Amino acid sequence: MAHLSLPLLGLGEVNYKGERMLSAEVLSLLGWQPIELQSKEGLALLNGTQFMGAYGVACLLKAQRLSQWADVIAAMSLDAFDGRPEPFLDATHLVRAHKGQLQTARAISAILNGSQLLARPKQHVQDPYSFRCIPQVHGASKDAIEYAENVFTIEVNSVTDNPTLFPDEDLIISAGNFHGQPLALALDHLAIAVAELGSISERRTYQLIAGLRGLPPFLVSKPGLNSGFMIPQYSAASIVSQNKQLATPASVDSIVSSNGQEDHVSMGANAAVKALKVVNNLESILAIELCNAAQALEFRRPMQSSPTIEKLHAEYRKTVAFVEEDRLMYPNLHSSIDFIREYPL
Repeated sequence: MAHLSLPLLGLGEVNYKGERMLSAEVLSLLGWQPIELQSKEGLALLNGTQFMGAYGVACLLKAQRLSQWADVIAAMSLDAFDGRPEPFLDATHLVRAHKGQLQTARAISAILNGSQLLARPKQHVQDPYSFRCIPQVHGASKDAIEYAENVFTIEVNSVTDNPTLFPDEDLIISAGNFHGQPLALALDHLAIAVAELGSISERRTYQLIAGLRGLPPFLVSKPGLNSGFMIPQYSAASIVSQNKQLATPASVDSIVSSNGQEDHVSMGANAAVKALKVVNNLESILAIELCNAAQALEFRRPMQSSPTIEKLHAEYRKTVAFVEEDRLMYPNLHSSIDFIREYPL
């Protein structure tokens, strides 16, 4: 952040029209004056808690939307996989009263309300965990996202500079509100929660291509040399693996600086950068599951899913077509990501 702030003061260098130049020269060319810092403004520009706060808000806004998408896409996958409805009934979740768990179960039930596929008799007693435990896994992530939201709501409405001035009490207190530990812990927790949404999504993607419950292996309509949706699952697996590494907490680390004065730091900026990468990775993982779920649903025709899912499926097909033969899959996956970003939930 110090490097970022230098040009404001007429110091350092910038890239201007493809050329590296002294900041003072560029300010002169533009007719701008460098700013003159007043008391405490230097800390406002440099302190890592502002960095963590900005990243945290961006991560949360995207994570909340992707959490909704995770439920919707999981519901489509469940129906395409011929999953059972019982794991989403209220009774199970009222006796283990985690807020997110009940919220997720009710969301899935609402999304699949009216589905012919869900209502038909089932040949199997249980579904794999990646389907049966959607309320527990998605719900725990919802609760973690809510915890992070509470932390950042407090933070963006707080005083984090130093020293803190209290004119009415005639006090100047040098303390530690600049320390990023609350944010670092929340960002690490958020990264773990979001990584888990991706982890269980990839497992559903795998179940859909495994040739189970009447679905063709790799979801291909013309088998043979056609590898179908094998490679998208590879991609999802690799991204999930990266997220596992990125979810390693940064907040348990610290390193001494300032000749021992700053002897414990939060490493929250590292947590923030990692968390944003995990959130962006989740978007790709869910886009791959959506691509697979939409393909699998086609093999259940003429039976229909719920009106909500069928509407989503029809809109998705305007962007991503059914795959009949081997083709380059990355355009479909990129289009699937665009669909998730643009479709109003």
